[in-house]
Amino acid sequence: MGERTKRLGKCYGTATVSERGQIVIPAEARRELGLECGTKLLVFRSGHMHGLVFMTADTVTDFVREAVSRLTEFERTVMETAESEEE
Repeated sequence: MGERTKRLGKCYGTATVSERGQIVIPAEARRELGLECGTKLLVFRSGHMHGLVFMTADTVTDFVREAVSRLTEFERTVMETAESEEE
């Protein structure tokens, strides 16, 4: 797989929006990503493109948890640095 393909991800095919606003996620994508009936997906508007991004709620939760942990560690480092400069 080329570098550009890795960056862009994988295309699983197409989906059509129904009259009720529903779409079907292709079976291959559901299998590869472990999406089962009842999996909660968050839907985001892509900021720089006219498109949507779907992420599982668990993925977003894990991302936010990791970000908060890293920010807390960064804050601790900044505070320790400021304290040592005051001495």
